[in-house]
Amino acid sequence: MSLDYTSRPPSGANQAPPAPAYPWPSGRQCALMPAFDVDGESVWLAFDALSEQRLVSRSYGGYEARVGVPKILEALAARQIRATFFVTGWALDAQPALCEAIARGGHEIAHHGYWHQRPEPGQDDAMRQELEMGLDAMRRVLGVVPAGYRAPYGESVASLLAMLQQRGFAYSSSWRDDIRPYRHVLADGTPGPIELPVNFSFDDWSYGLTHRHAPRTLMTREHVMSIWKDELAQTRDWGGLVSMVMHPQVSGRPKGFRIMTEFLDHALADDGIWIATGAQIAAHFSACETAAAQR
Repeated sequence: MSLDYTSRPPSGANQAPPAPAYPWPSGRQCALMPAFDVDGESVWLAFDALSEQRLVSRSYGGYEARVGVPKILEALAARQIRATFFVTGWALDAQPALCEAIARGGHEIAHHGYWHQRPEPGQDDAMRQELEMGLDAMRRVLGVVPAGYRAPYGESVASLLAMLQQRGFAYSSSWRDDIRPYRHVLADGTPGPIELPVNFSFDDWSYGLTHRHAPRTLMTREHVMSIWKDELAQTRDWGGLVSMVMHPQVSGRPKGFRIMTEFLDHALADDGIWIATGAQIAAHFSACETAAAQR
C-alpha cells in the first residue's frame, strides 16, 4: 500500500457532510454520554509486551478492577445514571465477575478491542482479529452483542469502518471532528456507522494519571471542573453532544472520582441536558435520520 500522500490531490479525511442538527428528545438542548474505557491491564501489555512481567506497571490497570470500577458503579447507581462502558476483551476474560457487575447495573457494554491494540493502516488482519476476539469474549462472558465501538488509542482507518459496518455495529465513538453525531461515509460511498464524536477535553487521562511512561502534572479539581463546566455550557448552547472518555484507572482514583461525581451532579441539575448511553443516542439519531428521509 502506497503511503505517498503527496501523489494524491488534497482531500479531507472525513467525506461525510457536516452533522445534521436533529433535535434532542423532550426538548433538551444537548446530550451528555458518560462513557468509561475499561482497559484493564491490557493497555499496559499493548504498550510494551515486556509489561507482562512488570508487575507495578500492570498494577495501574489492576486498580481498575480492585477499586475503580466498583466505586464508579456505586456512584452511578446512587445517581440513577446508565453509562456506556467500552470494555476490552482482555478485561472480559481476566475479570468476568467485574464485567458481569457492570452489566447487572443496567449499563451498556460496548467494544474496545481485545488487547487494546491501536488500529493501523495496512494491518487489516490484526484489526479483524481484535474485533472478532472482542466480540467472542462479549458473547462468551456476558451474552452481549455490542452496538458500539471505541477504538483503542482513539484511532481509525477506512478498512476498520467497513469492518464495523459489516459486523452490524450501530455506532463508533472515536473521531474528534464534530460537535454532533453524524453518519460515516465509507470509502466506496455507502453509508457507514453513526459517529458519536469524542470531545478530547473530557478525556480524564490528560488531567492526572502520572506514571513512568508519560508523566503529567496532576491538575487540581478546580482546574478540571472549570474546563468541563465551560465545555458543557458551550456545547449546550450549540446543541451538541459531550461524549466523555473516562478511565476507571483515573476517575476511579480518589481525586478523579470526586471530580467526576461533582461534574455528573452539575449536569444532573440542568434539565436541558439529556444524559444517555451511546446506544440510546445512536438510536435517536437513526430515528431522526429515518424521519428526515421520509419527509
